[in-house]
Amino acid sequence: MSFTSIIVQSSPFDGQKLGTSGLRKAVSVFQQKHYTENFVQSILSALGEQVTGSTLVVGGDGRYFMTEAVKIITRMAASNGVAKLVIGQNGVLSTPAVSCIIRKRSATGGIILTASHNPGGPKGDFGIKYNISNGGPAPESVTNRIFECTKAISEYKTCPDLLVDIGSIGVQEYQVDGRKFIVEIIDSVTDYVDYMKEIFNFGELKAYLTNQEKPFKVVADAMHGVVGPYATRIFCSELGLPSESCINCVPKDDFGGHHPDPNLTYAADLVALMKKGIHAFGAAFDGDGDRNMILGQNGFFVNPSDSIAVIAANAKCIPYFQKTGVKGLARSMPTSGALDRVAKGDGLQLFEVPTGWKFFGNLMDADKLSLCGEESFGTGSDHIREKDGLWAVLAWLSILASRKQTIKEIMKAHWTKYGRNFFTRYDYENVDSEAAQKMMTNLRQLVQEASFVGKCYTEGNKSYTVKLGDDFEYEDPIDKSISKKQGLRIIFEDGSRVIFRLSGTGSSGATIRLYVDSFEANQDRHNMMAADILKPLVTIALKISQLQELTGRQAPTVIT
Repeated sequence: MSFTSIIVQSSPFDGQKLGTSGLRKAVSVFQQKHYTENFVQSILSALGEQVTGSTLVVGGDGRYFMTEAVKIITRMAASNGVAKLVIGQNGVLSTPAVSCIIRKRSATGGIILTASHNPGGPKGDFGIKYNISNGGPAPESVTNRIFECTKAISEYKTCPDLLVDIGSIGVQEYQVDGRKFIVEIIDSVTDYVDYMKEIFNFGELKAYLTNQEKPFKVVADAMHGVVGPYATRIFCSELGLPSESCINCVPKDDFGGHHPDPNLTYAADLVALMKKGIHAFGAAFDGDGDRNMILGQNGFFVNPSDSIAVIAANAKCIPYFQKTGVKGLARSMPTSGALDRVAKGDGLQLFEVPTGWKFFGNLMDADKLSLCGEESFGTGSDHIREKDGLWAVLAWLSILASRKQTIKEIMKAHWTKYGRNFFTRYDYENVDSEAAQKMMTNLRQLVQEASFVGKCYTEGNKSYTVKLGDDFEYEDPIDKSISKKQGLRIIFEDGSRVIFRLSGTGSSGATIRLYVDSFEANQDRHNMMAADILKPLVTIALKISQLQELTGRQAPTVIT
């Protein structure tokens, strides 16, 4: 079939600036006339000459408006000279799967339709982000080009008569403006699952999980996100677990009316189920499948900062790392120092990067990094260039199968060897943007004062002396690019840290994140509650920042 493109006149929309993971706004914003088209054209225009003859992977987490967005992208890609699109069946692909497929097929890049852990539905959020040829999120050099295009756009190209069947697996060929345009619809799950079978020993995992003498009960909660089909294929079809091991595994465009964020607040039903003591292992995933939460029997919670540290310390339990070895470790700046202690103990290089998975990509491509994580429930390795929730769960199951211990036993042994970093994060969501900016401005001025270093803050019987205060700046050791104003840090003499950031993942208002991290070497205190250990530091942080006074928020929306 032959089609002809048209040019549609348009004009810029304010605020199409990409955050740490693309552009996220309310669905109603993306539904505005020309809005989505403008942003998609800006992505294609930012590729420059690279767009002609390119291959792009397209898929998303199944949230509301995704199907319409896939149609828009298909028509515009055809009109802008893209040679081939690889699309998940019905438009569905997890974020880790997109990264996997980009790398497997040597694609030019990919467009991912997701707002990750943000709510879905007609009144929820939508998002679009671009991943580059290594499979990872576009670096700032690319996202800045896209943003500049959004500010100057005056028209976009599309092919309104082009109708692609995204429900049928197979190859479809078209002629658009005299050029061949190919659309390949692929099974959403197969490529990713096949890759996991290369990384992990599914035979050993199946034998461990289905041991008739001592069955290992698992429950995986997909929270009605995209992970559902992947989880059921892996846990039930491949590893032989009963169907009841996978819950909320039917993807819904509104995530069942819930917030698809795998934490103790939004995955409370899973926490309650695990507290019954029936299951030895529990996991939850976010909307697009890149985040995870790990729970042990009786609801034992594994802090994400500890999770990546334990995986790094036990990497030899995973066949992939038995072959490749561990080249280096990395964490986002706000993530606790637990991983640092593994790096030091095992003689590995540790990189501290800004929040945003894109900062890990250069290190991986340069063979300097194997394992990395973020305190925001993101865990991953150099097998792809995105964080990967299911990979993290399979990594944990591999460790459990190898060590034949419970999650709690593994964590306690880890703390005994390396010490324990107590960590918490307070999220204040939908804060008035002006108030949030004022708080950050005041803090920035404070930490830059010469008299700030050496200042002592006391709360109860605990005193903390400031060793360093700064606005975190990162120079990429590979390409030497510099990222400024990545979070305000207050580091105390004992190594404790208080960090403030404005998040780039919300769709409206401002989200203030407060991170508190304190190391404890004394084993007698390892079993204490994190809230009790960190209470003095939290109180000091709130006083220093005047967060409550400036924002009017007396309590956080979520505590992790």
